[in-house]
Amino acid sequence: MIASATEIICALGYESDMIGRSHECDFPASIKDLPVCTAPKFNVEGTSCEIDQRVKAIVQDSLSVYRVDARILDELQPTHIVTQSQCEVCAVSLKDVEQAVCELTSSHPRIVSLEPNQLSDVWKDIKRVADALGDSESGDRLTARLQDRIKAIAEKGASVDSRPTVACVEWIDPLMAGGNWMPELIEMAGGVNLFGEAGKHSPWMTFEEMVEKDPDVIFVSPCGFDIARTTEEMHLLSDKKEWQSLAAVRNGRVHVADGNAFFNRPGPRLVESLEILAEVLHPERFNFGHHGSGWIRYES
Repeated sequence: MIASATEIICALGYESDMIGRSHECDFPASIKDLPVCTAPKFNVEGTSCEIDQRVKAIVQDSLSVYRVDARILDELQPTHIVTQSQCEVCAVSLKDVEQAVCELTSSHPRIVSLEPNQLSDVWKDIKRVADALGDSESGDRLTARLQDRIKAIAEKGASVDSRPTVACVEWIDPLMAGGNWMPELIEMAGGVNLFGEAGKHSPWMTFEEMVEKDPDVIFVSPCGFDIARTTEEMHLLSDKKEWQSLAAVRNGRVHVADGNAFFNRPGPRLVESLEILAEVLHPERFNFGHHGSGWIRYES
């Protein structure tokens, strides 16, 4: 029921057993033909500000921002449903799924709920899914492979001569900084995170706070936005009169990344997310080939 869970299931080797997906699940591309079991309750088009206002209006009434189609679930007859309880804005919530399952008349699937607040939770969630599928060994193997790749980057990142300060932007209007696993990834990539705390939800921030801390690097990867979509809204930052005075802007160190594909999904591709950050922060030491597809340099 969430994109990162779908990626976990596929990485574990169970793609052929999937019978449905959420409206946000799009990787690997081969799962796009599966029936879609969820939908947003609001118009996802428009500016960051418009989307933010729509979401807040729904949440203010204690309603979920997504719906689950109980009829489709009943037709599919799943034995397992993987969902999450970490963020009711980012993906379909446990409450939504439980309500839909209660409406089913002939299926009693096992609900596996994930709650990734930081990097260690992602490894636990992978093992949780593997255990639910009766294949703990695959979960252990997958987490070991991912952790080995991350360890190699982190060790190299720890030996850099200088560590640039980083402002990670997870939403442009209003401004929100990266939280949860993002501070960890920035530190492992050889940077110093300025906003947000590991293991805690992404906090709101102000442009004035960014100006005050004057980061060496500004890294923009809005939740649910790809590079093209984010670039359309970068003028909301670059049009501000203080923008050109920022060190990151003067030194050409403003970067836009594909948040939807990488940084906002707590699954296997967080390793690629770390690779992207390492390339951005220390191009003299890292080159994984993500430039142009996973991230670009923004020229204002």
